[in-house]
Amino acid sequence: MTTDILEVNDFIVLIEQSYATKTVVEKCEIDGDSIGFAFYGSGNVELEIRHNNQTKYLTNTTGLAICFFGNQKVEFAHKIEPDKPLQSISIFAKLKYINSLPKAEKEIFENHLSDLMNPKEHFVKGPAFYMTLDMQQAVQKIFNTSYTGTTRLLFLKSQVNELLAHFFALLTTDKKADLSEYDKNKLFHAKEIVTTHYSKPPSITELSKMVGLNSNKLKKNFKELFGIPVFKYIQEERLHKAYELLRDSEKTVQESAWEVGYESLSSFSNAFYTKFGTRPNEVKQQFFSNKS
Repeated sequence: MTTDILEVNDFIVLIEQSYATKTVVEKCEIDGDSIGFAFYGSGNVELEIRHNNQTKYLTNTTGLAICFFGNQKVEFAHKIEPDKPLQSISIFAKLKYINSLPKAEKEIFENHLSDLMNPKEHFVKGPAFYMTLDMQQAVQKIFNTSYTGTTRLLFLKSQVNELLAHFFALLTTDKKADLSEYDKNKLFHAKEIVTTHYSKPPSITELSKMVGLNSNKLKKNFKELFGIPVFKYIQEERLHKAYELLRDSEKTVQESAWEVGYESLSSFSNAFYTKFGTRPNEVKQQFFSNKS
């Protein structure tokens, strides 16, 4: 487990990664009355929250964005499962800082997170969403950046602001409540299937049969709930996985393309460039030189 702790715009930002081969439990505390946001790029985490002789559990998984109020009387413990590497971004802002913001910015918090701004307990759970494509991309940019020093701080400042802006935009335009919990569970199941089988995904017809939703409803509601069409989501998963392979493994560009489901190297290279603004071989060379 590695944790990078930074102060950005008076927010405390935690950038966490874990590639453990066994279950890891990490304990943490919050210093003073704070509102927290967490964005899970990958991994499964069970969050144990203890306060006032109570214990609550929240399960957070790939693609989820959450918010909450907490203070120094709350004990947190993250239980991180080894089967899915963790990548998460957590942003904490103390209430006294939020209350000192310019009026327009402070009103965003007051209008959309009033329960967190005026908490009645030591821990209060706020709204949670599955991230839009824009939010997922902002998270991945943080983990994929090669910037260092002051340049990295400038970059992280822009990404933190972007993530919070997307989060508040979702609060104001949330249409997902129209979906029943029954349909949401089927859509979550569909997302889990294509996340696991991104290199050889089922067709829409096959996927609809696997989860028990007709094809049109699956396509329409998947995009509504997750902010991205099914096969666009699969492409995103393939490209992010390919980036990780190029960065962290000894696999060649061709081998990485094959592993994530691309048969054509040129198609893979073009899609990769459109997504990341750089060619796969450039990423391979960059991280290879950094290790040398």
